[in-house]
Parts: sequence; structure tokens; C-alpha cells
Amino acid sequence: MWTVVYMAHSQEDADKIRTILSEEGFLVKIRPIGKEENRVYEVLVPNGEVEEVHEVLIDLGV
Repeated sequence: MWTVVYMAHSQEDADKIRTILSEEGFLVKIRPIGKEENRVYEVLVPNGEVEEVHEVLIDLGV
């Protein structure tokens, strides 16, 4: 199962988070939600990695 760890308001922001987390060794998926004009992007990681990912995001000030 995958868990949302971040909601980005643009594809560019979601890609930045994915790059950071991937470089740290995490598996990451991006899922667009909503209609094109109001779209947000969910950043998902496997359930077992959620706590570690949150620590990385907090350390980076994200």
C-alpha cells in the first residue's frame, strides 16, 4: 500500500519532492488529483517508509 506524504500544487513542485526523496533512496509515485484547472499532485511512498520520509521532509524544511 502507498501513503500520501505531500500535496503539491504544481507538477514542478511534485517533481522536486520526488527527486529529493528518490535521491534519498525512497520509492515515490506522483498522482494527479482533480480537474486540470484545480489539479493538485499527491506524492506517495510505501507505507513502511512514511516515518522516514517525514523526517527527511522536515529536515529539508518542506
